[in-house]
Amino acid sequence: MSTAGNTTTIALLVITLGILGWGYYRNRDLGKFGILSWLQSAVLMIPWLLSFGALAAGFYINLAGILFLLVISSGLYIWLGNRVRIAAQDPEVAVKIAEKQAKAQSKQAVIPADMGTQALSIAMDMLTIPEADLSSIKGIFGIDTFYATETLAYQQGAIFKGNLRGEAAVVHRRLTEKLQTKLGDKYRLFMVPDPEERPVVVVLPSSNDPQGATVPQQILAVVMFIATIATSLEAMGVFLGFDFYEHPDRVREILPLVLGVWTILISHELGHQILARMRQVKIGLPFFLPTGQIGSFGSITRFESLVPDRSTLFDIALAGPAIGGLLSLAMLIVGLLLSHAGSGLEIPSQFLQGSILVGAIAKIVLGSTAHQATLSIHPLVIIGWLGLVINALNLMPAGQLDGGRIVQAIYGRKTAQRSTLITLVILGFVAFFNPANLVIFYWLILVGFLQRGLERPSLDEITEPNDTRAAWGLIALFLMAATIIPFSPELAGKLGIGS
Repeated sequence: MSTAGNTTTIALLVITLGILGWGYYRNRDLGKFGILSWLQSAVLMIPWLLSFGALAAGFYINLAGILFLLVISSGLYIWLGNRVRIAAQDPEVAVKIAEKQAKAQSKQAVIPADMGTQALSIAMDMLTIPEADLSSIKGIFGIDTFYATETLAYQQGAIFKGNLRGEAAVVHRRLTEKLQTKLGDKYRLFMVPDPEERPVVVVLPSSNDPQGATVPQQILAVVMFIATIATSLEAMGVFLGFDFYEHPDRVREILPLVLGVWTILISHELGHQILARMRQVKIGLPFFLPTGQIGSFGSITRFESLVPDRSTLFDIALAGPAIGGLLSLAMLIVGLLLSHAGSGLEIPSQFLQGSILVGAIAKIVLGSTAHQATLSIHPLVIIGWLGLVINALNLMPAGQLDGGRIVQAIYGRKTAQRSTLITLVILGFVAFFNPANLVIFYWLILVGFLQRGLERPSLDEITEPNDTRAAWGLIALFLMAATIIPFSPELAGKLGIGS
């Protein structure tokens, strides 16, 4: 794998540029408004494209240059946002946006998976909805919202085929309000694409909603929490060169590292919980993942209520790794700035080659020192590095991991299924050629057996997140790859990273 890091960096840049080109192609029909919206998304990526493009070319941009790019990018983003809001007030733009959304609504076809396994085309069983309820449900439709033309049985509910008359998000909200007015909280209304690529309405009893954790699950969550504390103590002891359980009297030495790692773990979970509460979505207890290698691999969280739309799914999924990742990055940079001879921990500088992102940041902050055989680093460097790895692993685009939810929210269920399969294939490939890497086996088993399934559809599965969210999602996935992919020895040597 001598050139894997370099090749992958170039591949990521090519893919990113391709997605930017695709975004331009999608928005060009909207004229000035579309181009401004595309530019607003593109400027978010400028610092990362230039920084990693420079790395792929064999040189690095110093800290002052990175900060300058971030300031310019932020200023352009705010200025373009103001221009977008002005352009959006044009009536012609509103008409073009409505036409584009109408076309987009037929691009993806997803069976309401996770509501059940039957295909819509064979959902012809006897309707189980009481006749009075069915009559009330049919009464919510109209020629100005959704003109229902056919009713099919589906599980304990029904599917209504017809014609969507208006913007999906607005129609879904109006239909939901009417349904609640007539029948209270008895039913849930989903709007999804059917296998024929047309919007349909699915109404299911609220008894099908996600359920809270059972008592055994709650006990398991507590057990995994305690186990993760134990593995955190063990792993931090290893980093300091001793076995904690043979020398428990040295707990004070490892306590700062343990508390630092747990600060990142908790901040990640708080990010999810805070955004979920803001969007009135319920998330269950976290199931922490213990490991002897780095203490913890983060946690698994379950939605215990339905998600209203794909934008909400994206925001909740990104909030955890965004907060945890930013805190980890801050700890890493501060730790590098505080590092000096005798500052705490001695590590071989070759360790910096284990991550493109960490190695690049270390080179920017430490300069020529990053090429010395041994580095004396502040403990915050270790905490920040571990935090970045934990958050990056949870951003892998697979199943119900944060990265899988982000891909599902932005690109839809079909793409999320493909990205999950690709992730499993890559993990299997790496595990086959590197059987000594237990971390890869851990995640292969975790994703393959526990997390490969997608989240159930949102109530409004038609409306796509905006391009700004897509840009942030791409940046998150880009940084994930840059964190877990190592430098090739050749490029690292050329840049002066590691001995």
